Amino acid sequence: MALEAWITLWVIGLCFSVLILTRFAPDIILMGGVTLLLSFGVLTNQEAISGFANEGMVTVGALFIVANGLNETGVVQWMSRNLLGRPGSTAGAQLRLMFPAALLSAFINNTPVVAMLVPAVITWAKHNKLQVSRLMIPLSYAAIIGGCCTLIGTSTNLIINSMLIGQNQALGLEMFDLAWVGIPCAAAVIGFVALTGPWLLPKRGAMQLDLDNARKYTVEMIVQPQTDLDGKTIEQAGLRHLHGLYLVSIERGGHTIHAVGPEEILSGHDRLFFVGIVDSIVDLKKIRGLITPEEEKLNHQPVKGSRSLVEVVVSPSCPLLGKSIREGRFRSYYNAGVIAVARNGAHLNMKIGNIVLHPGDTLLLDTTDHFLLQQRYTTDFLLVSAVENSQALRHNRSIIAILILLGMVISVTSNGLSMLNAALLAAGAMIITRCTSAVIARKSIDWHVLVVIAASIALGRAVEKTGLATRAAELFLSGTHLSSTEILISLFIFTALLTSVISNTAAAVLVFPIAVAASNTLGISLTPLAITLMIAASASFATPIGYQTNLIVYGPGGYRFLDYLRIGIPITLLVGLITVSIVPMIWPF
Repeated sequence: MALEAWITLWVIGLCFSVLILTRFAPDIILMGGVTLLLSFGVLTNQEAISGFANEGMVTVGALFIVANGLNETGVVQWMSRNLLGRPGSTAGAQLRLMFPAALLSAFINNTPVVAMLVPAVITWAKHNKLQVSRLMIPLSYAAIIGGCCTLIGTSTNLIINSMLIGQNQALGLEMFDLAWVGIPCAAAVIGFVALTGPWLLPKRGAMQLDLDNARKYTVEMIVQPQTDLDGKTIEQAGLRHLHGLYLVSIERGGHTIHAVGPEEILSGHDRLFFVGIVDSIVDLKKIRGLITPEEEKLNHQPVKGSRSLVEVVVSPSCPLLGKSIREGRFRSYYNAGVIAVARNGAHLNMKIGNIVLHPGDTLLLDTTDHFLLQQRYTTDFLLVSAVENSQALRHNRSIIAILILLGMVISVTSNGLSMLNAALLAAGAMIITRCTSAVIARKSIDWHVLVVIAASIALGRAVEKTGLATRAAELFLSGTHLSSTEILISLFIFTALLTSVISNTAAAVLVFPIAVAASNTLGISLTPLAITLMIAASASFATPIGYQTNLIVYGPGGYRFLDYLRIGIPITLLVGLITVSIVPMIWPF
């Protein structure tokens, strides 16, 4: 091998070692590797930054905005409550999540499926006291293996099929031909994760907060008539098992119902009194059909998207001390509505407007960004702090967001638009239709993920450019003494290793000519080799940089590089065993 190939091999080995042995951020490590290759002259300036103009990287960035539009309009919350349900265990949660993810990925590009489900899974995990680290890798793996079940499941399948047709028109595959091997692999992956997850998946982060010592607010919410909650029981409405929040009482027609049971039926105009922590109140406020008394005063219209929640602590010099919130006309005085009050852990079982303000009271306000600027340095409040992710949901635009998503999916699956074009149009549509704002859309993009993708592409370019991939393939598949089955096994192992370093499409394109050569040399059919190549190219379970969906869940799951190796290597071996066992039976040599 040339010196440049040895340098590339050393740099990639160094990156992998640092990723495994340290906790440095992967974007820093991989960009460091690209910098070394640039410094040694292996990559040119254009090649080093080519990943930042890559179609896949830009597509993922646009998909973050699409997913944010679904989140801002309440679609994600609806999915987490109604689609995923309420599991009884972590294994049950993994099965509930992986089956629909795999099914969707069989017909939709798996990257948008994962981007769309990540925020829903985070919300779902919080409400069901599940650890996100036990769910994100299963989500990614299910999406990856689901794409192996149909010809349109991944772009790699389509590319290899087109190359297969180029060799012989009669070798082209039908839509569900891959299901013979894809479905058994999918079932095996899902079952393996559910059975071994307790040992192989990390248990990172507390499942619940220290609620005994957390600040608890008293909050009042009103059931809107003729909405999803009107006529449902407490259990059906999802108000029974709220994390960090519990329903104290219901006021209905001047009467108060205490010790509310799960079968109590909600009615329009019911006033619900909750006690809980601020994060749970933020989630409560995003449930469609519940509004605050302040929102009811605004003719039942939800607060505008530019409004959010702010926590303040009342100072001894506040001019409204000794007055109730209603008497002091708090909203008119500060242009902010009080939606919850906390007072030294005391349970304030009364309407918000009737609470008399005391020094040290902590108030949760529904207000605009201007409030922060105006009141941060006044003497009325001891502390003024914005609550993260507390922007009001745009429920009235949820149908628009769903239509935009469906339009994106249909335009891609019908081959009308490329994934990049469809994602950019969908992202722009989310902003234009005000499903999300430009400011929030910018913040929704995970730039760490995009940098890792760009750096991985540059590293993959070095592997291709220096001939390292081709030389490794020749060594792996050299000689005519190998049997047909051994060629199949070698093809799978090498492709799976290669796709852990470069993109699955690039790996498949590089290995396909070698599969053709093996077919011609041994006089065997090319079809079983091509099918094995399709599955192996997508079997990127062992590293986070091998597949975009693995990168998308890396941050939200709080993972480390070693987490993927621990569960990904046995899954890759399992998929390989199933593939090389089934393929010759369906497509004989």
